[in-house]
Amino acid sequence: MSSLSRLMRASLAGLVGLSLLALTSSARANPRPLPFTYQSESLAKGTGEVEQFIDFIPTQVTNANSGAPTHYLATQFQTEIEYGLTDRLEIALYLMFVPQPNPSVFTGVPELTMGNGASQRIRYRFADPGAWPVDVAVYGEVTENDHELELEAKIILQRRIGKLRLITNLWAERELYYTNAREWVLNPTLGATYEFSPKFHLGIEGWMRAEYLDNQVGEREFDQGPHVFVGPAFMFNFGPVWWTTGAYARVTDPHHDNQAGDAFGRVWVRTVVGLGF
Repeated sequence: MSSLSRLMRASLAGLVGLSLLALTSSARANPRPLPFTYQSESLAKGTGEVEQFIDFIPTQVTNANSGAPTHYLATQFQTEIEYGLTDRLEIALYLMFVPQPNPSVFTGVPELTMGNGASQRIRYRFADPGAWPVDVAVYGEVTENDHELELEAKIILQRRIGKLRLITNLWAERELYYTNAREWVLNPTLGATYEFSPKFHLGIEGWMRAEYLDNQVGEREFDQGPHVFVGPAFMFNFGPVWWTTGAYARVTDPHHDNQAGDAFGRVWVRTVVGLGF
């Protein structure tokens, strides 16, 4: 059995175990109704959560044997383990994995927004939900992966109007590549979600990604953007277990024909499963 197969089996077993633990406990989770946008709420003191993210990006690669372009479903995985130190301060560890196909089968595989590695982050909210006209939280993250060191910051703003929630993340990253290249990345998000019932939320979300390389030489590449994606998102909330999914269409560069190596296709899908403990 390959190491990847063993890792996947171990991850599945762990998720099943956590699911049973969550379903038989009174843990309170902190479900996120929008896959890309963090809400201002944080976990209660002494509680935790595991969140599994999976991204699906239909794109193009090159057949290594024929040299012909072919369709390819790129994926990336992120596991978040979160814990509430206080009712306002939350810490987390992220583990990222990006599967790569056999280079003797496909070439021109895109470099996605994640790399294989880990992140450490904090989220702090300044007041109880609803105490201010706009809920405010801040978020800081450090990532070490196979091609860069990344510093990330977010300002999280949220406004509740009855059962409607408006949320934005003012999000920026500083990418420090091991090749000595440096760049800024802007990743702002904006979304609205409505609670039709405690168990079902429906909304719409948009997000942007734009990369700005220090000392840029020549024309900007397609993957540098800016790219804007917009689409619907839903959440099912079953207490300690919840599931959120969003499907997004690229609304920028509508006439661009994707080429092998492009990381941003016409569609991006993200699904997230959360388990409170």
